[in-house]
Amino acid sequence: MTMPGGWQLVLVLGVLVLLFGSNKLPEVARSLGRSARVLKAEARSLREDEDAAAQVPAAQLPAAQLPAAQEPIGPEPAPQRSATAPATAAEPARETTAG
Repeated sequence: MTMPGGWQLVLVLGVLVLLFGSNKLPEVARSLGRSARVLKAEARSLREDEDAAAQVPAAQLPAAQLPAAQEPIGPEPAPQRSATAPATAAEPARETTAG
């Protein structure tokens, strides 16, 4: 991609003046500058946090920050009972009637 030439920059500035007016342009530029500074500071903070976390051994991490064990997703399967196993007191035998 090529850099814009002089006449292209003049055209862009002219469109910006028409859209925002000459009074609003400094305010818009200041706002963009603040946003860029905040974004840069947050990116730096994230990078420092990642570097600090990489230097801490896993034994010193609190349990909440340790990787969670993979557990199956979904309901637990019902325990299988053989057809010949007797019913327990908690599970009364079901009587089936042929109709």
